[in-house]
Amino acid sequence: MSTEQAAAAPLSARQAPKLGGFNLTVLRLEIRRVLRNKRTLLMTIVLPVFFFLLFGVSQRYNNHAVGPGGHGNVSAFIMVSMALYGAVLAATSGGAMVSIERVQGWSRQLRITPLSPVAYVIIKMLTALVLGGTAVAAVYLVGLLTGKATMPAYLWVVTGLSVWVGSLIFAAFGLFMGYLLPTENVMQILGFVLVLLAFGAGLFEPLNQFSHGLRVFASFTPLYGLNKLVHAPLIAQPVHLTWIVNTVAWLAIFTAGATWRFRKDTARV
Repeated sequence: MSTEQAAAAPLSARQAPKLGGFNLTVLRLEIRRVLRNKRTLLMTIVLPVFFFLLFGVSQRYNNHAVGPGGHGNVSAFIMVSMALYGAVLAATSGGAMVSIERVQGWSRQLRITPLSPVAYVIIKMLTALVLGGTAVAAVYLVGLLTGKATMPAYLWVVTGLSVWVGSLIFAAFGLFMGYLLPTENVMQILGFVLVLLAFGAGLFEPLNQFSHGLRVFASFTPLYGLNKLVHAPLIAQPVHLTWIVNTVAWLAIFTAGATWRFRKDTARV
């Protein structure tokens, strides 16, 4: 047997790691690292809380009922909206941090590990989800402490969890964009994009004030379905299949895009 054959035998006998190399140790390290970024934490927590205090607490109309058949007041509706914006901003920021890792050579290190692209994307998305959870918790805590947001206790849990889990879409979005955009200004670009998406989805302004053409266009944007879904329990509105399709489709698109860019990036390095 030649030297090459002897070396190849144990390699061929090796098995691929389970779950593509996904493990809780890597996930824990990623979460610890992202929570140490004080600048990101402040931006993703302070901004949505400030918006809630500005629009959801200090306005005279905030104590009005959210609508016919609704289960809360306008302040609660705005609280959910600002929590969603904060979670989306935080999750996107958490995912986009991969752009910094690329410059630091982390992609080169990943190339020699057994971590599969899908497992890596899942780890990064879960990490960003934790960051999004801090934004939701902060806004909801302020809403509770001010006493302005009123809705049944179960809706605090339902809407909060919906916002938090739904932000997973933008964890994938941030990861995808982090591989796609230049490192030096990735969050400046994404911050502007998220503002446009928030307006387009009716997060800051009711869509019924837009023209029919703009409303149709908005229904295809990434934040539209999620925005509708998280508010539906509060305003007692039936869930439309198109909202679910919109949400799932964009999650699949962003996840596939992040996986594709990860494979391309590690192959390049």
